[in-house]
Amino acid sequence: MKAPEFLEFISEINQLDHHQRTVLTKALDQLEDEPKVFDLIETIFDSKGKCPHCSHTESHRHGIKDGLQRYRCKACKKTFNALTGTPLAHLRLKSKWLDYLGAIAESLTVRQAAKEINVHRNTTFRWRHRFLSWIQQDRPSALHGITEADETYLLESHKGERHLNRQPRKRGGCATKRGISDEQICILIARDRSKQTVDFVTGNGPTSKIVLDTHLKPILDQDALLVSDGNPTYGAFCKAEKVSHEIVNMSQGQRVTKGAYHIQNVNAYHHRFKSWLDRFHGVATKYLPNYLAWCRIMDRNHNLTPEQLLHSALGDFQYLTVT
Repeated sequence: MKAPEFLEFISEINQLDHHQRTVLTKALDQLEDEPKVFDLIETIFDSKGKCPHCSHTESHRHGIKDGLQRYRCKACKKTFNALTGTPLAHLRLKSKWLDYLGAIAESLTVRQAAKEINVHRNTTFRWRHRFLSWIQQDRPSALHGITEADETYLLESHKGERHLNRQPRKRGGCATKRGISDEQICILIARDRSKQTVDFVTGNGPTSKIVLDTHLKPILDQDALLVSDGNPTYGAFCKAEKVSHEIVNMSQGQRVTKGAYHIQNVNAYHHRFKSWLDRFHGVATKYLPNYLAWCRIMDRNHNLTPEQLLHSALGDFQYLTVT
């Protein structure tokens, strides 16, 4: 509909009677998902309004392509649409995006999601990691007060790769070395008492002070008190950075110190994460940050909607980030 026709339509809405307004409302409610997706995408873009090429804020309309408004930057003269520069650029079947994000909210597997929305399983796998790509960034910028930190480990996995530098393991296999070794991937998780959670895939083998300097130091607020197990790495880190520190000696059966300090919250989160991950029958290590982000938003937000997930997948974290 052209602009003059639309303005004329709007001017006549006031003349509708109650029955006509009811019919119009039902008609709008019954719109297919594709226009809804387009509306959401354009709304998210309007809140930012920057050129993805040069970040200039001024542009003008430059036609419509595949249902999305195109723009032309007044500074660099390049054209773009609301998805340019995002992980969702060039993805098709937009009419199924909200249905697929509903499957994400239900933690469905690749095959379950493919059956649910009637697409090929390769499509749902590709979509999974495109949609989760920016959701990784939706995390608190700092942890406050009593903050628990502990690491957990998963076997390194090259699932899906054609060429391995070792003999393949059967599904459910175990490490060839005892204890924590370079066959295992370290996942460092920190969580404060307001349930704000950050997670990091730190690499092969046990954690180190360099790892803590890289990941924990930037996110600990000045008032933070770090609670950890007896791993001496945390003690060395806290001493060097002058961070308040309490130790819970788990190896000696200690669970709580001074009546308030424990790491039960972060250990419970480890358990929930691994239990949730079991449904996927093993995930490739290279995709592990995506699964951590997925679990994190599911743990924090129990009533996620597809619309909220689309906002987050496009870098608009107003629904999921708590400050």
